[in-house]
Amino acid sequence: MEKAHIIQTIQPGSIAQELELEAGDRLLLVNGTQIGDIFDYQYLTQERRLELLIEKADGEQWELEIIKDEEEDLGIGFESGLMDEYRRCRNRCVFCFIDQLPKGMREPLYFKDDDSRLSFLRGNYVTLTNLSEQDVERIIRYRLSPVHISFHTMNPRLRCQLLRNPSAGEALRIADRLYEAEIRMNGQIVLCKGLNDGEELDHSIRLLKDYLPYLESVSVVPVGLTRYREGLYPLEPFGREDARKVLGQIHRWQERIWEEAGTRFVHAGDEWYILAEEEVPEEGRYEGYPQLENGVGMLRLFLEEFEEALEARKLWTQEERLNVREKLTLATGVLAGPYLTEMARRLTEVFPNLDIRVSVVRNRFFGERITVSGLLTGRDLAEQLAGQALGSRLLLPENALRGGEAVFLDDFTVEELEKALQVPIHIVKSSGHDLVRAITDEK
Repeated sequence: MEKAHIIQTIQPGSIAQELELEAGDRLLLVNGTQIGDIFDYQYLTQERRLELLIEKADGEQWELEIIKDEEEDLGIGFESGLMDEYRRCRNRCVFCFIDQLPKGMREPLYFKDDDSRLSFLRGNYVTLTNLSEQDVERIIRYRLSPVHISFHTMNPRLRCQLLRNPSAGEALRIADRLYEAEIRMNGQIVLCKGLNDGEELDHSIRLLKDYLPYLESVSVVPVGLTRYREGLYPLEPFGREDARKVLGQIHRWQERIWEEAGTRFVHAGDEWYILAEEEVPEEGRYEGYPQLENGVGMLRLFLEEFEEALEARKLWTQEERLNVREKLTLATGVLAGPYLTEMARRLTEVFPNLDIRVSVVRNRFFGERITVSGLLTGRDLAEQLAGQALGSRLLLPENALRGGEAVFLDDFTVEELEKALQVPIHIVKSSGHDLVRAITDEK
């Protein structure tokens, strides 16, 4: 066979387990068709009747016939989530965060992907510049959606400048084809001061709204600038007044599009509100949080979850609330610091025997313009928390760790941090419910 895919995991109770498939088996064909990548696999395995050709570790081949519910998953995990090589980004964006990383970090952190399959699988944003004609045709034929697109600007010439790719402007036409095929999309704009803001932002939103209803939402987020920008394009950070101007633009467009289409469509990243020193909008204005993973509405959702969890614990008996006795520390980035400080105060009103200290850690590793907790490093935590009375536990947000590992971005481990600070560390999931539970229910 020209291309086979090695099975790595079998989900318990799945069809694959019933068929006695095992890790190490090789998938050769589905319905007589070779599988190029995850696009082909996801599409072909949606059928009710399937024929699989499997090669076992000893070379024996099994022909398996399956009758299942439509779109029921087989329960197979492969060595590569894409069932293919990851596609490297062809752009050299003036705002690329990876170009702003310091030297000496793990090699995978420097890999730039621009793979439409990751858009479908994980919600990654793609620029469309890496899509072949075959890729576009398969997205349309297989009805793969939503596709998450980094537009950045709808000015073709400016887009070539921002992405430093001469085909970046022409690639916007792919969005037209996806719209015509009624493929669902989400978009983002990384805003760079003096480049794609101001009138250019108005121009982009004006054209993007014409993709409604298939372009379901667009986020506008500020460019992230680290201290490692020597030799890179001279970008400037946004200030408070800049942020207020951007929010004013977005809010005006929200009202206009709401009147025209019944959706606010374009949403501002949380950082704009913090930078502008304005309250984040109420939950209803986020319309179901379509851009949550892009940092849009994350704070509002966290606040709503916190309120719900706190109200539930107000129903505890006085004895139960008095029995929650602990001194502990919450560490966070600058962005969430004021919010967590207020949450800690509210918790101690309900649980008077709690002593909660909030420690705001500045990002000296990447630079103090980086304020999100997800980019905190182990060394910054170790250096800035050293010598502090942390109490019985230190609570840290899960998003500060690399996915699935107890390791920070600078390769400092949770175990190393515990030894350095001489305190047990409790990792808290990114939810207001989990924060309250970690403080009041767990020891």
